[in-house]
Parts: sequence; structure tokens; C-alpha cells
Amino acid sequence: MAKKMANKGMEYCTLDNATTLDAARQDPVDFVRGMDRAIIDEIQRAPELLLAIKESADTDQRPGRFLLTGSANLMTLPRVADSLAGRMEVVRLLPLAQSEIRTADSSFLRDAFQNEAKAGEPIAGDDLMAAVLAGGYPEALGRKTLSRRQD
Repeated sequence: MAKKMANKGMEYCTLDNATTLDAARQDPVDFVRGMDRAIIDEIQRAPELLLAIKESADTDQRPGRFLLTGSANLMTLPRVADSLAGRMEVVRLLPLAQSEIRTADSSFLRDAFQNEAKAGEPIAGDDLMAAVLAGGYPEALGRKTLSRRQD
């Protein structure tokens, strides 16, 4: 999802890349300088960036300049120097819905608000068990066998 947003005019960098991570850690202020709108993935790998992002956000207060993603709760990390209070909103993503997994357009919410909600195709028996065990996270869904998904 973040990469799709990057294709719409936002710079994308991932701190999974060793060179990018090293640059972010060596000089956080310079790393953030010049970023107009940016997605920084796996931000928990370089919490020292938060002060530089705070300074940048205080200088240029346009909302939505930075999208910080990661697989860890930033506020629980021991090296986090600042909470970005008042400058950051945390959005926790849920697993994908079955309509998203099946790549079908879902009109459930729109229909529900119009009091016309209809159930989709039901899943039962072995198919239901397979859907439950597969989960709803993209990484797990991409794994073909049950044992790989469980790993």
C-alpha cells in the first residue's frame, strides 16, 4: 500500500536497505532535509530520525508530509527520543477482508448505510477452515503451504 502511494508523487525509502539505513543513522537531519512528501518504511530501525522529522514538521506544518510505516510500535522502543505528540497519528492496519483477499469489489458498507446490505458468497466447510487458517495478512497469504504460513 505504501509503495502504491509512492507511485502517486511521494518519495519512498525503506530502512531495510542497508545503505539507506546507514545514511539515516549517520546524519538524520540531512537525510530528512529536502524531503517534501516522503514515505519512510521500517522507521523503527532508525528512531533517531524522529527528532529530524519533528524539526522538519515544525518548520513546514503541512499535514501528511511524512508517512512512517513499520512493523513495531515506535513508542515502545527504548531509543525513541520524542513521541512526536501533536504531529503524528497512529493508524493500525487490520488484516485484509475476504473481499480484498478475493480481489472482489465490496459494496457491503455502502449497501449497509442504504439498508440494502447483502451477504456475499458464503464460505463453509473445508473452504472456511482454509480461509481462517490462511489468515488475512498479505505476507502470510503469499505463502502457498499451511506450514509456511504458520512460520
